[in-house]
Amino acid sequence: MKDKRIRELNTLKIIAEKLNEATDVKEMLKDILCELLKLTELHSGWIFLINNQGEYELAAEYNLPKGLTWNKKKVMCEGDCWCIDRYHDGRLNKAANIINCKRIENAIENNWGETNGMTHHATVPLRAGNEKFGLLNMASPNKTHFTDEELALLESVAFQIGTAIKRIQLVEKDRKHALIEERNRLAQDLHDSVNQLLFSIMLTARGTKEITKENEVKEMLSYIQELSQEALTEMKGLIWQLRPQGLENGIGSALLNYATVLGLNVDSNIEGVCTLPCHIEEELWRIGQEALNNCKKHSGTNKVWLSLLRKNYTVQMIIEDKGIGFHYDEKNQLPTMGLRGMKERVRKIDGNFKLNSSNGEGTIITIFIPLQKGG
Repeated sequence: MKDKRIRELNTLKIIAEKLNEATDVKEMLKDILCELLKLTELHSGWIFLINNQGEYELAAEYNLPKGLTWNKKKVMCEGDCWCIDRYHDGRLNKAANIINCKRIENAIENNWGETNGMTHHATVPLRAGNEKFGLLNMASPNKTHFTDEELALLESVAFQIGTAIKRIQLVEKDRKHALIEERNRLAQDLHDSVNQLLFSIMLTARGTKEITKENEVKEMLSYIQELSQEALTEMKGLIWQLRPQGLENGIGSALLNYATVLGLNVDSNIEGVCTLPCHIEEELWRIGQEALNNCKKHSGTNKVWLSLLRKNYTVQMIIEDKGIGFHYDEKNQLPTMGLRGMKERVRKIDGNFKLNSSNGEGTIITIFIPLQKGG
């Protein structure tokens, strides 16, 4: 008994060290799941991460029976189940026994493979304070009940996992802010040095051309002017990529300024977005930039409608053109890397992305992004 207790304490120490050192959530979850199964002497485990929109993903799994890994783990990655339902409706706030796992029942009913006698599992919410991140599930063959001691141990580790996830998220947020600050510094340097030099070259060439009488020299100076103007335009574009002018006055100002640079004629309705969180503002800028570029390149019109509204802890952005449009069916993949990149940016901040377009009817991109209360 004493030796077993020592092994348990050593394993808990290893788990705590891994959680403290981890910098990647999914890698951390895989390592911790393996160590936790050793500690509890259970057979299988899996972890769902669940975002603010209620979407879940199988973030880690260990030693699943064949019935749960059939067809690239389809049964673990699709559909609802009792533990996730309880998680969403607020009934699952602590470690609990789940009777007759629905996913295992589906595997048995559809003959997807052996389930090794597993029918039940323990499930524990991953949380830090009042913030929830997902579910930890543990199971063993022919085990239909988990003792209070087993559930207490799982809950203790789950709290540590939740705290580690929150720490990693905060570190990533700080890293993104540092990256934005560095981009802003570089943009300012380009604007203050290279941009000004190019402008000086262009003015010098123009002035010299006015005082020379040799046609060949005038032609060369005109060529220098043209090259300087092209380089200046490219530099302005690069600066906009790094740090949009006007962002300090809000995302609305930045998008309208960028549309002007592109030569678009924009009607707009912008309300309540002057004090958005930095990371939301940054993502909205990148998404809006891509959408406006698409309007310029592909719509066949320079008239665009921009709506940017903040209401009830939600930001909504709509960018619409009445151009040539294209055929799009929501059942199919988004047709370009740019559109897929926009959707991925929205997904990263737990938002919703919707595209409506048809031939001759223009294109509408609608984005909803949730905000935390007080954010």
